[in-house]
Amino acid sequence: MICPLSTGILIFVLGAVFGSFFNVCIYRIPKKKSLISPRSFCPKCQKTIPFYDNIPIISYIILKGKCRFCDESIGLRYPIVELLSSIVFILCFLKFGMHLSLLVYLVLFSICIIISFIDLDTGTIPDVLTIPGIILGISLSLFTKYIPFIKSLIGFVVGAGILLLVTILWKLLFKKEAMGGGDIKLLGMMGAFVGPVYVLFILFTGSLLGVIFGLVTRNRKLRFGPFLSMSLFLILFFGDKLLKLFS
Repeated sequence: MICPLSTGILIFVLGAVFGSFFNVCIYRIPKKKSLISPRSFCPKCQKTIPFYDNIPIISYIILKGKCRFCDESIGLRYPIVELLSSIVFILCFLKFGMHLSLLVYLVLFSICIIISFIDLDTGTIPDVLTIPGIILGISLSLFTKYIPFIKSLIGFVVGAGILLLVTILWKLLFKKEAMGGGDIKLLGMMGAFVGPVYVLFILFTGSLLGVIFGLVTRNRKLRFGPFLSMSLFLILFFGDKLLKLFS
C-alpha cells in the first residue's frame, strides 16, 4: 500500500503524540500514579512542563535533552518511545490499511511498547496492562473478523499455557524461577490477538533473539518482554513468509 505524504505525516504525528502518552504510562504505571493528573513535570525540580516544552520529539531537540528550569538531563527514552511509536503507526497503516484490523493491531502494539519499556526499567510487567489486554483480544474476536473467536481463545491458552508449563518444569528441575508471571500473561495476551500458530512462532523467535542478545552482551539477566514484543512485530509483518519456510 502506498502512503501519500500528507497521510504519512499525519500518522507520524499521531504516533508521536500517542508515544508521548506512552511515556507517561511507562513512568507512572509502575508507581501506581494517575495518568491524568498532575500534568507532566520534571522529576527533579517538580516544575510543571509547559505545553511548548512537551511537543513530541521536537521539544527534546530544542531543549537539547535538558529541563528548561533545572538543566537536568531528560532521558533518551522519551524521544525513542515517541519515534518508535510513529514508525510502528506508519508501518501498521502500510500493512493493514484503513480497516478495523489496523485499530486492533495498533492497540496491541501500543500495549506492547508500554510493557516493553516498563519491563526494561523495572523488570516487571504490570497486570493492569496484560489482563485487560487478554480480555480485549478475546472480546474483539467476537465483534471483528481479524481472528475467529476459537483461534483467539486457543491462542491465549497456548501462549500462557506453554510458558506456565516451562516455568513449572524449570522450578521442579532447578529449584528456581524461570520467568515471572508477567511474561506468561504477556504471551497469553499476544496469543489472544494472533492465534495459536503465530504465538508459537513469537515464543520461538523471542527466545532466539534473547539468546543471541545474551551471548553478544554476555548479559544473563535479560528482560523477556521486549524480545517477545520484537518477535510479535516480526511475526505480524513477516509471518506469512516464515510459515511458508516451514510448510
